[in-house]
Amino acid sequence: VQLQAYGGGLVQAGGSLRLSCAASGTIFTINTMRWYRQAPGKQQELVAAITGDGSTNYADSVKGRFTISRDNAKKTVYLQMNNLKPEDTAVYYCNADIKVYRGVMSRGYWGQGTHVTVSS
Repeated sequence: VQLQAYGGGLVQAGGSLRLSCAASGTIFTINTMRWYRQAPGKQQELVAAITGDGSTNYADSVKGRFTISRDNAKKTVYLQMNNLKPEDTAVYYCNADIKVYRGVMSRGYWGQGTHVTVSS
């Protein structure tokens, strides 16, 4: 199983970016999908999560600005980031709980990071 994240870049404050993360390989089901971020010198934090049935939750710092969504047919999770602030600058990582076969417990998989830089 691989998770491939993309969509990061450099944007001015107030701008928008859309991150995507696509899962590939032997996959039976994908449960909760998440976006984390880690800023330089800071701990990793959970930004947003979406369950298999579409329930979402967000870090307080991004509520009202970020939207997580998923396309189950494409095995992809998205993070729409609007009204970006310099403090959103970080490496963003996707994570997903994936069951590779029926009857096997799901486990967490990580994508490679994608850099988001917001200039003031």
